[in-house]
Amino acid sequence: MVQWTAEERAAIQGVFATLDYESVGRESLARCLVVYPWTQRYFGGFGNLYNAEAIMANPNVAAHGTVVLRGLEKALKNMDDIKNTYTTLSELHSEKLQVDPGNFQLLADCLTVVVAKHMRTEFTPDIQAAWQKFLSVVISALRRQYH
Repeated sequence: MVQWTAEERAAIQGVFATLDYESVGRESLARCLVVYPWTQRYFGGFGNLYNAEAIMANPNVAAHGTVVLRGLEKALKNMDDIKNTYTTLSELHSEKLQVDPGNFQLLADCLTVVVAKHMRTEFTPDIQAAWQKFLSVVISALRRQYH
């Protein structure tokens, strides 16, 4: 079980308090699909993903980006039991969608870039450290079904 300090909890909650889910979700997922184009294979039903402009304007990308952030919000609300909170989501991505588990880290990296861009100087090294720890725990929980 992961141990969270009061400072880490406050830092992660502070990041979430600044997020515009629609904007950050869209931008993070779109960035992932552009920078790592092989990740597009999991989104065949999303329509036009032919170039960066199309991806950024795609309403399905925007909607799923928001879904991703809402999923992360579940982890925020269950920080002491993220592993069990993500059991069903891990099974879905592993068994049904057959997502390469490495893609979770790619999306987390893109999300961190976007969060840093939006928070600017407020995204201090201490806040980033807590954020990275949080995302690492989430990724570990999502990968659980793969083991």
